[in-house]
Amino acid sequence: MEFWLVTTDHLSDRIWFRDDEDFKMGMNLVAILVCVLGVDVLAFELMSNHVHFVLCCSKGLARRFIDAYKKRYSQYLSKKYGTRDFLRKVSVDIRSIDGMNESLERAIAYVQMNCVAARICLSPIFYPWGTGSCFFKVTPAKGRRIDTLSGRSRRRLLHSTETLPPHFLVSEDGYILPECYVKVQWVESIFRTPQRMDFFLRNSSKAKLRLDSDDKAPSFKDQLVQAAIPDLSQSLFRKASMADLDEEQKAELIKQLRSRFSANIHQLMRVTGLSYETVADLLDKL
Repeated sequence: MEFWLVTTDHLSDRIWFRDDEDFKMGMNLVAILVCVLGVDVLAFELMSNHVHFVLCCSKGLARRFIDAYKKRYSQYLSKKYGTRDFLRKVSVDIRSIDGMNESLERAIAYVQMNCVAARICLSPIFYPWGTGSCFFKVTPAKGRRIDTLSGRSRRRLLHSTETLPPHFLVSEDGYILPECYVKVQWVESIFRTPQRMDFFLRNSSKAKLRLDSDDKAPSFKDQLVQAAIPDLSQSLFRKASMADLDEEQKAELIKQLRSRFSANIHQLMRVTGLSYETVADLLDKL
């Protein structure tokens, strides 16, 4: 068996998922491509500006999977936001994982702990956009079988005409539960016990990055900070959007985002779409 850690480039000046609806589309797209391509997914996590997958398949199939994911999600973004070729030039790293020396356990833990390292939550079990809550659960997953939905409802849910297995469950939030298509029992057999999985989570490089940080408190999500920009532009300057602001007003907006949301320069770049140099110049004006 071949295992692969698939990671897209971290976008610095924009985000993939602007709101919960985008994340739900991203989750459902994983389910669709698993069924269409027949790839085995062991773990994954959708972050605001990049995605991670641990896959069991050939390298060629891993490449087909991530290329199809980028293409289809980019098409969704184009229809919703009018963006073109949003992800076409986003680079992808496909790295082989040795399944014999605990490398697989470390890779799965690395993926699971991305949300914790980003200070979004205190544990991966609280992050809904991936497999953080899938493993060693006491209670079974609950949702509505997809075959109970009408054809129109399924197409609206999936943004696709493809047919998924009838037993797949739709969460109350409107996406296919990853427990339906992720190799949960296989992953649990790899770790053997919840305690052993917890050990790898706590000792992953992402966990150490979180522990080494001076700021241990959870941060505000990119989506929340970005959603605040029009309201702040309106309330502070009576302008509809950041594009209508002059340089002095943009500097004040950046100041407000930093003080209200504890946003660092990299988050400010992602939510505003401004370059590092521009954000740094605006910060210098404060």
